[in-house]
Amino acid sequence: MNDSMSLILFVAYAAAGYWAAKQTIYANKIMVSNKFGAIFTQILIMGMILGWALIPIALIKKFLGSR
Repeated sequence: MNDSMSLILFVAYAAAGYWAAKQTIYANKIMVSNKFGAIFTQILIMGMILGWALIPIALIKKFLGSR
C-alpha cells in the first residue's frame, strides 16, 4: 500500500512539475530539437528539480494572471 501511494505521489509531482515548468521557465519559448523526446525530457527534469518553487509560482500566475 505504501509503495503504490509513493508512486502515485511521484507521478503527480512529476506531472505538476512538468506543467509548472512549461508555464514559467518555458512560457513563450519556441524549442526545436532533432532528437525525439529531448525537449520533453529537458522540461520534465527541470520541473522535477525545481518543482518545489515552480509549482507555487505557476499556480499564482494561473490565478492572478491576465484573463
